[in-house]
This record gives sequence, C-alpha cells and structure tokens, in this order.
Amino acid sequence: MKIIPVLDLLDGIAVHAMRGERKEYRPLKSVLCPSPDPLKLARVFDSQGFDELYIADLDAILGRNEDFSVFTRISSETDLSLMVDAGINDLGKAERVLGAGASRVIIGTETLTDLGFAREAVQALGEDRVIVSVDLKGGELLSRSEEIRSMSPLRLVEALEGLGVARIIVLDLAKVGSEEGANMGVVEEVLEGTGVEVITGGGMRGIGDLESARGLGVSAALIATVLHTGKLTSAELESRGFL
Repeated sequence: MKIIPVLDLLDGIAVHAMRGERKEYRPLKSVLCPSPDPLKLARVFDSQGFDELYIADLDAILGRNEDFSVFTRISSETDLSLMVDAGINDLGKAERVLGAGASRVIIGTETLTDLGFAREAVQALGEDRVIVSVDLKGGELLSRSEEIRSMSPLRLVEALEGLGVARIIVLDLAKVGSEEGANMGVVEEVLEGTGVEVITGGGMRGIGDLESARGLGVSAALIATVLHTGKLTSAELESRGFL
C-alpha cells in the first residue's frame, strides 16, 4: 500500500481542510514548510520520497475559477505524478486537467450529475487515467445526481465497476482533518463486494490506521493533517514499508 499526500487548494494556496466545512478552511500551517504555497509544499513531498500527490482544486470544484497552471508548475518542477479533483463532469475539463500536467483525473460524485459520464471518461481517456471518488458525508453519498444519492455506497461502486471503472477513492468529508479515523466500514464492504482497486483517506490518525487499511487490501491511503502536524513523518513511513 502506498501513501499519497494531499493538498487542498483554495484561492491559489494550500488550506487546512476540516470535515468538509469549506467556509472554515484556513491557510495551511505545516511543520514541513513555512508557506502555504502549493509548489513549495509539493517540492517538500518530492524530496521526502513520495511519488504521487492528490490535489483537490476547491476553486474549480466550487465552480469559481479554472486556473490549472499550478498543476503545470508542480508536474514540471517535481517528479510527482498528480491525481486531481477539479470538479470534473465533462470530457473537455478532464482533458484540460490532463493537459495541464495531471497524470490521472478524479471524478467526484459530489459534482457528478450523470453516472454515465464515468463510462464516457473511461472509454475516452482509459481506465488508468480515471479515478472515481465516492464522496460521503457522515456515511451518506454526496452528489448532484438524485440517482446516485439514492444508492448505497456498495451499490454505487457495483454500478461503477459495471461501467468500466477500475479504481475508486472512498472519502468521507466529515472525517477529513479530524484525525478520528477513516470510514473503514464502507471500505471493507466495497473490497469484499467488488473487484475495484480502493484508495481511502480522511481522518487517518497514524501508523495504526495505515496498517489496518493495508491489512484490508487498500491500495493507497490519502493523508494530510498528520503529515502537516508532524505526527507522522516520511522516515516513519519508510521504516514501515509505506515509502
């Protein structure tokens, strides 16, 4: 299981995400870097041995702004592969994000209006370049689509698998930044009931949670707060075989 650090970007800087309450997000204060500048933070992750970075472009997700130049700078000035959630719900936007330097695009159910777009994206871009994020809040699915909201998480993932999606993220926004542990009940249910590759995150507390996720068969874990507070270091991750 690999570890993927996370950057949440709002107004062009990295912010501390907390339980999905975006009005409360503040500039990130990190022991890793004195600045919330995303490029500087990405360089730190690169220097520590991480090879992939998850970016949530909150401006794009909220429909405020589409400036993907930061992806270009990070991809050109580091060796990090980028997986990016930018509120993608059409092929044009997906192609612009990939063209700006992302290696993989994330289609989040939060902004998805049509489940069929997942199939369209996989067919047009390839299954290796598309990840669907099963976005939850307090265990309930988040989506603009009534069809998706009416499903259980497992039923949704079964449908996505049938549409050709090979890799998903299970992310409960109510857990993000909380250090209360991820929603592993849903993760376990999905791993037992489908054949998709599962990435998880949101609320990871430390090595114990990561070991539990690895034991379940999770392919990667997204972490942020425990890295930025210094509760978990790249050296510790390396010593446990996560880097």
